[in-house]
Amino acid sequence: MRRGDIFIGCSGWAYQSWKPEFYPPSIPAKKFLEYYATRLTSVEVNYTFRSLPSEASVQSWLAATGDNFRFSFKAPQRITHILRLKNCGETLDKFANSIASVGEASRLGVILFQLPPNMKADHERLAAFLDDAQQIGFRISFEFRHESWFAESTYALLRKHSAALCIAESDELSTPGEITAPFTTYRLRKSDYSATDLAAIRETLKAQATHGDVFAYFKHEDEPTGALRAVDVLESLREA
Repeated sequence: MRRGDIFIGCSGWAYQSWKPEFYPPSIPAKKFLEYYATRLTSVEVNYTFRSLPSEASVQSWLAATGDNFRFSFKAPQRITHILRLKNCGETLDKFANSIASVGEASRLGVILFQLPPNMKADHERLAAFLDDAQQIGFRISFEFRHESWFAESTYALLRKHSAALCIAESDELSTPGEITAPFTTYRLRKSDYSATDLAAIRETLKAQATHGDVFAYFKHEDEPTGALRAVDVLESLREA
């Protein structure tokens, strides 16, 4: 297996409040993504959780970033929170069509399916959904937020379909570091990370890249803290 690339970013970029610590004071909002892509290598687009992007928006995102930049997308809430993975074929197709240009440009990272905290493990439903989702041909990752999912039966299903277990951490819950796909996704959501913590994250990402591509996203918030942490880890990887 080839050594993978490491893509690091945040879950969003359109924050005026990131000035002046991340964005220069003079940069206009329409240039945020272009500048963001000079400092980070990927973004997780949370916009798609509530709305599908227009083709014009997708093309503008592609034009603002370089060939080595990757877009990951959060799957629509209709799939994860309303239908709860059941009978999602039509919605899944519409979503896939809306971001098809990103895939065609070889700029697609992963699709994140973040399940609601009150959704308990249902392996029959997950298996049926994975059969459907496999047809779209995208790398997919699941963030489970109910502890009943963290079991070998879940991991076996994900491995069968080459789907990743999103290794997510927050102040409330941490996902086991189980690797189920030839790529890895991390969502880093704790409220505080020390310099020692960031160094440990860097080493984890570097080690995991020996098995395939790695995607890591720090929390987006009004303060630019997550973005600056992402820059810190990315720069330290480049210097290593």
